[in-house]
Amino acid sequence: MKIFIKESFKQLITNRYLLVLLSILVIITLGFAIIIGFSVHPSELQLISHYTAFGPTHLYRDQWFYLFVFVAFGLMVCILHIIISLKLLLIKGHPLAIMYVWFGIGIILLGWVTAAALLNVWAPL
Repeated sequence: MKIFIKESFKQLITNRYLLVLLSILVIITLGFAIIIGFSVHPSELQLISHYTAFGPTHLYRDQWFYLFVFVAFGLMVCILHIIISLKLLLIKGHPLAIMYVWFGIGIILLGWVTAAALLNVWAPL
């Protein structure tokens, strides 16, 4: 395990493009967690938490603290994408690891847009 960790960090330091992309992923994730985390306000309103074809109304509502799940989701996506991209770098090579990090950045940005739409962080023009 120690050998794998040392080898992956050696490969990461020599691969500058992947290092920059992973640092961008971390910066975007931290910005996402801070902005969305501080935008959640306690209220008595219930938000739509998920949709299903079962049930009389098809919309299930949950309390406001459900929105903190978006922050946990962003942090988990960041950590898992870093670990898996390092593993892909060692096993499959540079192009697949780069593609996986770009997918992670896309997932974080889509989560940010979804959470911002639920919270009405940016009012429509």
